[in-house]
Amino acid sequence: MTPYSFIKKWKKSTLKESAASQSHFNDLCDLLNVEKPTDVDSIGDSYCFEKGATKSTNGNGYADVWKKGCFGWEYKGPDADLNKAYNQLLRYAGALSNPPLLIVSDTKTIKINTNWTNSISVTHNIDIDDLNNPKVLAKLRNCWVDPSIWKPEKTRSKLTLEAANDFSKLAQRLRGRNHSAIEVAQFVNKIIFCMFAEDINLLPGNVFRSTIDFLKSNPHQSQQYLSTLFRKMNKGGEFALVNIPQFNGGLFESTDSLPLTDLDIKQISKLIDLNWADIDPSILGTLFERGLDPSNRIRLGAHYTSREKIVKILEPIIVRPLEEEWERVRTKIKETLSSAKKRANSPNTNTKLYDKANKLHKSFVDMLGRFTVLDPACGSGNFLYLSLKALKDIEHKANVEAEFLGLDVEFPKVGPRSVKGVEINPYAAELARVSIWIGELQWMRDNGILSSEPPILEPLNNIENRDALIDDSGGIARWPNADVIVGNPPFLGNKKMIDGLGLDYTRKLRSIWNHLGGGIDYVTYWFDKSSKLLTDGKVSRVGLVATNSIRSGVNRLVLDEICEKTRIFEAWDDEDWEGSAGVRVSIVCFDSNRNNRICRLNGFEVSKINADLSSGSVGQNLTKVKRLKEMSGLSFMGVTKSGPFEIEGKLARQFINAVGNPNGRSNSDVLKRSVNGNEVSGRITDRWIIDFGDRTEKEISEYEVPYQYALSTIRPVRINSGTIKNRKYWWKFERYRPEMKQALSRLSRYIATPLVSKHRIFVWLHVGYLPENGVIAIARDDNVTFGILHSKIHSVWTQFLGSTHFETRRYTPTTTFETFPFPTGLTPNLDPKSFVNDPRAISINDAVVNLCEKRFNWLYSRDLTVIQSEVIDGFPERILPKMRSVQQILNQRTLNNLYKSYPMWLELCHEDLDLAVATAYGWEKDFVNGKLSDEEVFQRLFELSKSRA
Repeated sequence: MTPYSFIKKWKKSTLKESAASQSHFNDLCDLLNVEKPTDVDSIGDSYCFEKGATKSTNGNGYADVWKKGCFGWEYKGPDADLNKAYNQLLRYAGALSNPPLLIVSDTKTIKINTNWTNSISVTHNIDIDDLNNPKVLAKLRNCWVDPSIWKPEKTRSKLTLEAANDFSKLAQRLRGRNHSAIEVAQFVNKIIFCMFAEDINLLPGNVFRSTIDFLKSNPHQSQQYLSTLFRKMNKGGEFALVNIPQFNGGLFESTDSLPLTDLDIKQISKLIDLNWADIDPSILGTLFERGLDPSNRIRLGAHYTSREKIVKILEPIIVRPLEEEWERVRTKIKETLSSAKKRANSPNTNTKLYDKANKLHKSFVDMLGRFTVLDPACGSGNFLYLSLKALKDIEHKANVEAEFLGLDVEFPKVGPRSVKGVEINPYAAELARVSIWIGELQWMRDNGILSSEPPILEPLNNIENRDALIDDSGGIARWPNADVIVGNPPFLGNKKMIDGLGLDYTRKLRSIWNHLGGGIDYVTYWFDKSSKLLTDGKVSRVGLVATNSIRSGVNRLVLDEICEKTRIFEAWDDEDWEGSAGVRVSIVCFDSNRNNRICRLNGFEVSKINADLSSGSVGQNLTKVKRLKEMSGLSFMGVTKSGPFEIEGKLARQFINAVGNPNGRSNSDVLKRSVNGNEVSGRITDRWIIDFGDRTEKEISEYEVPYQYALSTIRPVRINSGTIKNRKYWWKFERYRPEMKQALSRLSRYIATPLVSKHRIFVWLHVGYLPENGVIAIARDDNVTFGILHSKIHSVWTQFLGSTHFETRRYTPTTTFETFPFPTGLTPNLDPKSFVNDPRAISINDAVVNLCEKRFNWLYSRDLTVIQSEVIDGFPERILPKMRSVQQILNQRTLNNLYKSYPMWLELCHEDLDLAVATAYGWEKDFVNGKLSDEEVFQRLFELSKSRA
């Protein structure tokens, strides 16, 4: 068929839809030289007319034509409303496997609507006369052969980010004019909603665009005009000759507007041109992070949560259980209807069976209508918006499938009241409400069932602006009743709680939850409260995000209790976090269904998930690993300063050389070389530290020069600190570790390793170095202990038991050192002299000497450095560059860089050490034959540790 003959035939056609649709489509296939449905698909699996039609639907399907992966196509008769046809396709898009193109047409016009996930929706109109154009024909043909040609370049994510960036600038300018965060939030929310409502045709007549256009020339009237518009949107009424429907819902209850400048109005005008109908409600979370009140949110450790992470919780907590329940109900419905068909000759029985089928469906959707989701730290509402969408999708699926089984279907029952939130920040709570409103209206539009009946917005009193943990009377706060709990409580470490929350609040919180101890992170309180509600039967499932420290140390106690009383049934143990660079998180889902033994860890089925979020795949529950007596009292975290105690080497040497103290002592008593975790794995610098230890202020005042420095530099900082201890004892470290100092004082050197590191590296440090809290100090000076710790065998142990911190592994005295079983007869509680003649010890010693010598030569090559004694005995020697020109070379020679590149000589040194240590355990043969996998090593160590506990 030629374009001329096609146009001639169909341009004057007045046939009704039923008479014209299939004939028109077949002619179009001939015109475009593409296959017809009946030519290629005899059973309708991938390309057919009347997709989904059954006897019960009287021959009407989800779409007049359907081609899998390409389009759903709906016809209408002459002069019919094609928007209604589009809404029908939207409604059934899920049943059509969400084709990328939703096409509606009559015999004169074809409207192609794009329907890609995460892409904006674009409509393309093709008039019948356009088919004379070969380019139009070629592009139309791609609906069959390559629909990706129609895919919009701009994604919803890009659109949302673009809008958020511009709105952030506007919000920051408004904040800069001394408007409060809540005032700016409410105003920006109303502007965003106006643009959204106008683009989905709820705000008629382009009234908002016209208002902004007028204000370009009259910016001084912006506050007056926008306040009037907001007032009309609250109650309904006429504005600028346009009848405004009542929106209500609380968003426009406050009709206040803020005064705008020329620049503000120009920016809003630019934003109006975006396609706000397709904006992702997560824009509000992005705005919260970037433009409105980021400092407070970051201080409390609360961040916008990505869709990817949220879905990992919503799938097991909401989607999977409810979809499984619908499948059970749907099966019963089909069985009931099948019985009805068999009894067609018995009208009374037949009617009762159809009533029963309708009741089964109605009971399910009624349950969905009552189902509620709580996020007790809801932030800007992203969890709630996606929870609402998930519930509405499930209800929609149930309704569409019930309708095509011939059952009665009512208007959707799931709505904004299905989600509840608690949020302490009034600004965030305001954003959450708007996020849910936009999400609800957008879903209704996207599924072809948007109603414009006023009031358009449903009141949202279920987002409560208050503290989620402590109530006004100082007791444990009550949470709204709900079926499930989801969310991302604030990421705030134990040591940062006082700065972030204040001393009084932190003390009160720890007092109320005293059974958890005082060393837990903020997020742990949400886990504990959720666990109690689950145990008491108040909720059925819980899914929360936390930093991955939740699975180790004292934080893990709450997961221990969850595993003891209920169960963790789905988890992701170690995920990156988009909200903050390098942060690692765990996702934990728990319920009380102990009868169902199927669990999923990191997407794979396992029989059990332990409290440390391991699967027990090595045959053991890692939470059962105990600390060993033979390892106690040897490993310590370094000092915590909490103040400006550091000084440069030049100043320290001036202090040491000063004389005339009234106590007759040298200032070297209160000065130490200092080392932190970065220096242990990098290069040690010339940093010193003033360490008054546990001396009284009277005693330290007799070290005159250091004391005067401390008065002017340290004291002002400490007396303004949040803790009473820091104010009262301003000259003391927050934690000065007397046990560590006593243990190290008996040695000339000690073993050190960074608290967190990509590579588990151990080094020797002169006892004159005072380790800071990023360093773990081990009070042993023998090569055998050093070698066993630096072997692959110990590294495997730390990999299984050490928590992940950012992109590194954490090493702690309690979890990774004190639980580790050394070879029998070589344990650290023994005097090294007792095994000096042991062949195993001799082999390890030789390997360590070789490794340390070669590492030292690489780090401090004699060609590049010189060794210089310190100004006074008792301090480590100084290693200085021979000349300035070599400093850049030395800066690159760090242990981190060495172990990252792992040259052959280093690999051979460690192979010798690993063989010596494996031999000490009696595993030499298996090591040589390559039979010691990491899991096998851990299994053997676990059994050895268990036998000694």
